[in-house]
Amino acid sequence: MNIKLSQKQIGQRITELRKLKGLSQEDLAKSVKLSRPSMAQIELGNRSVDILELQKLSMVLEFSLDDFMSKDFVAIQNIEIKEEIKTKKEEERISVPTLQLNKFKNVLLYILERCAGKPNVGETVLYKLLYFSDFNYYELYEEHLTGAKYRKLPFGPVPQKLDTIINQMINSGQLQRIKTEYHGYPQTRYLPLEKADLTELKASEKDTIDRVIEQMSDWSAAAISSYSHNDLPWEITDEGQDISYELAFYREKPYSVRNYGDEIEEQ
Repeated sequence: MNIKLSQKQIGQRITELRKLKGLSQEDLAKSVKLSRPSMAQIELGNRSVDILELQKLSMVLEFSLDDFMSKDFVAIQNIEIKEEIKTKKEEERISVPTLQLNKFKNVLLYILERCAGKPNVGETVLYKLLYFSDFNYYELYEEHLTGAKYRKLPFGPVPQKLDTIINQMINSGQLQRIKTEYHGYPQTRYLPLEKADLTELKASEKDTIDRVIEQMSDWSAAAISSYSHNDLPWEITDEGQDISYELAFYREKPYSVRNYGDEIEEQ
Protein backbone atom coordinates (compact mmCIF):
# COMPACT_ATOMS: atom_id res chain seq x y z
CA MET A 1 0.00 0.00 0.00
CA ASN A 2 1.33 3.41 -0.94
CA ILE A 3 1.49 6.11 1.72
CA LYS A 4 2.18 9.82 1.73
CA LEU A 5 5.85 10.25 2.65
CA SER A 6 7.37 13.29 4.31
CA GLN A 7 10.29 15.07 2.63
CA LYS A 8 12.59 13.66 5.32
CA GLN A 9 11.41 10.08 4.66
CA ILE A 10 11.95 10.52 0.92
CA GLY A 11 15.42 11.94 1.56
CA GLN A 12 16.38 9.07 3.86
CA ARG A 13 15.20 6.46 1.34
CA ILE A 14 17.12 8.10 -1.49
CA THR A 15 20.23 8.26 0.70
CA GLU A 16 19.97 4.58 1.60
CA LEU A 17 19.46 3.51 -2.02
CA ARG A 18 22.32 5.69 -3.24
CA LYS A 19 24.70 4.18 -0.68
CA LEU A 20 23.60 0.65 -1.59
CA LYS A 21 24.48 1.44 -5.23
CA GLY A 22 27.90 2.71 -4.16
CA LEU A 23 27.31 6.18 -5.62
CA SER A 24 28.60 9.42 -4.19
CA GLN A 25 26.15 12.26 -3.74
CA GLU A 26 27.94 14.18 -6.50
CA ASP A 27 27.67 11.20 -8.90
CA LEU A 28 23.93 10.88 -8.28
CA ALA A 29 23.37 14.62 -8.69
CA LYS A 30 25.10 14.61 -12.08
CA SER A 31 23.17 11.56 -13.23
CA VAL A 32 19.79 13.19 -12.63
CA LYS A 33 20.95 16.69 -13.70
CA LEU A 34 20.62 18.37 -10.31
CA SER A 35 23.16 20.52 -8.55
CA ARG A 36 25.19 18.91 -5.78
CA PRO A 37 23.78 21.28 -3.09
CA SER A 38 20.21 20.53 -4.21
CA MET A 39 20.84 16.80 -3.86
CA ALA A 40 22.22 17.40 -0.38
CA GLN A 41 19.08 19.30 0.58
CA ILE A 42 16.86 16.54 -0.85
CA GLU A 43 18.64 13.89 1.18
CA LEU A 44 18.30 15.98 4.32
CA GLY A 45 14.57 16.42 3.68
CA ASN A 46 14.84 20.17 3.25
CA ARG A 47 13.79 20.21 -0.42
CA SER A 48 10.83 18.54 -2.11
CA VAL A 49 11.20 16.20 -5.10
CA ASP A 50 8.82 16.52 -8.03
CA ILE A 51 7.58 13.48 -9.96
CA LEU A 52 9.96 13.98 -12.90
CA GLU A 53 12.95 14.11 -10.55
CA LEU A 54 11.70 11.03 -8.72
CA GLN A 55 11.38 9.15 -12.02
CA LYS A 56 14.97 10.07 -12.93
CA LEU A 57 16.13 8.89 -9.50
CA SER A 58 14.22 5.62 -9.90
CA MET A 59 16.02 4.94 -13.21
CA VAL A 60 19.50 5.65 -11.80
CA LEU A 61 18.96 3.90 -8.47
CA GLU A 62 16.86 1.12 -10.06
CA PHE A 63 13.85 1.14 -7.79
CA SER A 64 10.15 0.92 -8.54
CA LEU A 65 8.08 3.94 -7.61
CA ASP A 66 5.43 1.69 -6.09
CA ASP A 67 7.98 0.00 -3.84
CA PHE A 68 9.60 3.31 -2.95
CA MET A 69 6.30 4.84 -1.83
CA SER A 70 5.21 1.72 0.01
CA LYS A 71 4.83 1.50 3.77
CA ASP A 72 6.79 -1.77 3.58
CA PHE A 73 9.87 -0.21 1.96
CA VAL A 74 12.93 -1.80 3.56
CA ALA A 75 16.57 -0.85 3.35
CA ILE A 76 19.46 -2.92 4.64
CA GLN A 77 20.08 -0.52 7.48
CA ASN A 78 18.65 2.68 8.89
CA ILE A 79 21.04 5.54 8.40
CA GLU A 80 20.99 8.50 10.72
CA ILE A 81 21.60 11.75 8.87
CA LYS A 82 24.41 12.89 11.15
CA GLU A 83 26.26 9.59 10.85
CA GLU A 84 25.89 9.73 7.07
CA ILE A 85 27.35 13.24 7.02
CA LYS A 86 30.31 12.21 9.19
CA THR A 87 31.16 9.45 6.72
CA LYS A 88 30.87 11.74 3.72
CA LYS A 89 33.29 14.23 5.26
CA GLU A 90 36.09 11.94 4.13
CA GLU A 91 34.41 10.51 1.02
CA GLU A 92 32.99 13.50 -0.83
CA ARG A 93 35.24 16.54 -0.65
CA ILE A 94 34.56 18.51 -3.81
CA SER A 95 37.34 21.03 -3.26
CA VAL A 96 40.25 20.79 -0.85
CA PRO A 97 40.90 24.25 0.63
CA THR A 98 44.28 25.81 -0.09
CA LEU A 99 45.16 28.93 1.86
CA GLN A 100 45.49 32.04 -0.27
CA LEU A 101 47.76 33.89 2.13
CA ASN A 102 47.66 37.37 0.64
CA LYS A 103 43.90 37.23 0.22
CA PHE A 104 43.44 36.02 3.78
CA LYS A 105 45.51 38.95 5.05
CA ASN A 106 43.39 41.41 3.08
CA VAL A 107 40.14 39.85 4.33
CA LEU A 108 41.48 40.14 7.88
CA LEU A 109 42.47 43.79 7.30
CA TYR A 110 39.07 44.58 5.79
CA ILE A 111 37.16 43.06 8.71
CA LEU A 112 39.35 44.98 11.16
CA GLU A 113 38.91 48.21 9.20
CA ARG A 114 35.18 47.92 9.73
CA CYS A 115 35.17 46.40 13.21
CA ALA A 116 38.35 47.22 15.14
CA GLY A 117 36.69 50.26 16.72
CA LYS A 118 34.01 48.08 18.33
CA PRO A 119 34.97 47.21 21.92
CA ASN A 120 33.53 43.68 21.66
CA VAL A 121 35.71 42.65 18.70
CA GLY A 122 38.60 40.80 20.31
CA GLU A 123 40.15 37.56 19.10
CA THR A 124 37.07 35.41 19.73
CA VAL A 125 34.69 37.58 17.71
CA LEU A 126 37.31 38.09 14.98
CA TYR A 127 37.82 34.33 14.54
CA LYS A 128 34.08 33.76 14.15
CA LEU A 129 33.68 36.61 11.63
CA LEU A 130 36.41 34.98 9.54
CA TYR A 131 34.81 31.54 9.87
CA PHE A 132 31.33 32.62 8.83
CA SER A 133 32.71 34.70 5.95
CA ASP A 134 34.58 31.67 4.60
CA PHE A 135 31.84 29.08 5.12
CA ASN A 136 28.97 31.31 3.97
CA TYR A 137 30.85 32.12 0.78
CA TYR A 138 31.52 28.44 0.11
CA GLU A 139 27.87 27.54 0.61
CA LEU A 140 26.75 30.32 -1.72
CA TYR A 141 29.26 29.93 -4.56
CA GLU A 142 30.93 26.50 -4.07
CA GLU A 143 34.30 28.25 -4.15
CA HIS A 144 36.72 29.07 -1.37
CA LEU A 145 37.04 32.66 -0.22
CA THR A 146 40.41 32.51 1.55
CA GLY A 147 41.01 28.75 1.55
CA ALA A 148 41.77 28.86 5.28
CA LYS A 149 41.27 25.64 7.22
CA TYR A 150 39.32 25.82 10.46
CA ARG A 151 39.64 23.49 13.42
CA LYS A 152 36.96 22.65 15.98
CA LEU A 153 38.09 23.89 19.38
CA PRO A 154 36.02 24.19 22.59
CA PHE A 155 35.16 27.87 22.10
CA GLY A 156 34.29 27.52 18.41
CA PRO A 157 36.02 27.28 15.02
CA VAL A 158 39.52 28.74 14.80
CA PRO A 159 41.49 29.33 11.58
CA GLN A 160 44.72 27.34 11.48
CA LYS A 161 48.09 29.11 11.30
CA LEU A 162 46.42 32.36 12.36
CA ASP A 163 49.02 33.13 15.03
CA THR A 164 51.81 32.79 12.46
CA ILE A 165 49.96 34.98 9.94
CA ILE A 166 49.20 37.66 12.53
CA ASN A 167 52.82 37.72 13.73
CA GLN A 168 53.94 38.18 10.11
CA MET A 169 51.53 41.08 9.73
CA ILE A 170 52.67 42.67 12.99
CA ASN A 171 56.32 42.36 11.98
CA SER A 172 55.58 43.90 8.58
CA GLY A 173 53.72 46.84 10.14
CA GLN A 174 50.24 45.84 8.95
CA LEU A 175 48.73 45.15 12.39
CA GLN A 176 49.14 46.16 16.00
CA ARG A 177 48.29 43.81 18.89
CA ILE A 178 46.75 45.34 22.01
CA LYS A 179 46.09 43.67 25.36
CA THR A 180 43.15 45.18 27.22
CA GLU A 181 40.10 44.31 29.32
CA TYR A 182 36.46 44.10 28.33
CA HIS A 183 33.79 43.73 31.01
CA GLY A 184 36.48 42.68 33.46
CA TYR A 185 37.96 39.94 31.24
CA PRO A 186 41.35 40.05 29.46
CA GLN A 187 41.01 40.72 25.76
CA THR A 188 43.41 40.63 22.81
CA ARG A 189 42.57 43.10 20.06
CA TYR A 190 44.13 43.92 16.69
CA LEU A 191 44.26 47.30 14.99
CA PRO A 192 44.86 47.61 11.23
CA LEU A 193 47.81 49.85 10.35
CA GLU A 194 47.14 49.81 6.61
CA LYS A 195 44.08 49.56 4.41
CA ALA A 196 42.99 46.33 2.79
CA ASP A 197 43.69 45.96 -0.91
CA LEU A 198 40.12 45.54 -2.13
CA THR A 199 41.32 44.64 -5.63
CA GLU A 200 42.06 41.24 -4.05
CA LEU A 201 38.31 40.72 -3.47
CA LYS A 202 35.51 40.07 -5.94
CA ALA A 203 32.27 41.95 -5.42
CA SER A 204 30.55 38.73 -4.30
CA GLU A 205 33.29 38.10 -1.73
CA LYS A 206 33.11 41.59 -0.28
CA ASP A 207 29.30 41.37 -0.17
CA THR A 208 29.44 38.09 1.77
CA ILE A 209 31.90 39.54 4.30
CA ASP A 210 29.77 42.69 4.67
CA ARG A 211 26.67 40.61 5.41
CA VAL A 212 28.51 38.66 8.13
CA ILE A 213 29.80 41.89 9.65
CA GLU A 214 26.34 43.46 9.61
CA GLN A 215 24.79 40.41 11.25
CA MET A 216 27.37 39.49 13.90
CA SER A 217 29.98 42.16 14.56
CA ASP A 218 28.04 43.67 17.48
CA TRP A 219 27.63 40.33 19.24
CA SER A 220 29.54 39.53 22.40
CA ALA A 221 32.23 36.85 22.39
CA ALA A 222 29.89 34.57 24.38
CA ALA A 223 26.98 35.13 21.98
CA ILE A 224 28.92 34.53 18.77
CA SER A 225 30.68 31.48 20.25
CA SER A 226 27.33 30.00 21.28
CA TYR A 227 25.91 30.69 17.82
CA SER A 228 28.88 29.00 16.11
CA HIS A 229 28.39 25.90 18.28
CA ASN A 230 24.99 25.29 16.67
CA ASP A 231 26.29 25.64 13.13
CA LEU A 232 26.17 22.10 11.74
CA PRO A 233 29.74 22.03 10.32
CA TRP A 234 31.15 22.78 13.79
CA GLU A 235 28.54 20.74 15.65
CA ILE A 236 29.19 17.36 14.04
CA THR A 237 32.97 17.65 13.67
CA ASP A 238 35.05 15.86 16.29
CA GLU A 239 36.92 18.17 18.63
CA GLY A 240 40.41 19.03 17.41
CA GLN A 241 39.61 18.02 13.81
CA ASP A 242 39.43 20.15 10.67
CA ILE A 243 35.91 21.31 9.75
CA SER A 244 34.93 20.26 6.23
CA TYR A 245 33.61 23.03 4.01
CA GLU A 246 31.29 20.47 2.36
CA LEU A 247 29.19 20.42 5.51
CA ALA A 248 28.00 23.96 4.73
CA PHE A 249 25.54 22.39 2.27
CA TYR A 250 23.80 20.57 5.14
CA ARG A 251 22.99 23.66 7.16
CA GLU A 252 19.45 24.60 8.03
CA LYS A 253 18.00 28.01 8.81
CA PRO A 254 19.08 30.37 10.29
CA TYR A 255 22.60 29.25 9.34
CA SER A 256 22.01 28.40 5.70
CA VAL A 257 22.56 31.41 3.45
CA ARG A 258 21.55 29.85 0.14
CA ASN A 259 17.99 29.65 -1.14
CA TYR A 260 17.90 26.05 -2.36
CA GLY A 261 14.18 26.04 -2.98
CA ASP A 262 14.39 28.68 -5.71
CA GLU A 263 17.65 27.45 -7.16
CA ILE A 264 17.70 27.00 -10.94
CA GLU A 265 18.68 23.42 -11.61
CA GLU A 266 21.52 22.51 -13.94
CA GLN A 267 20.25 21.21 -17.26
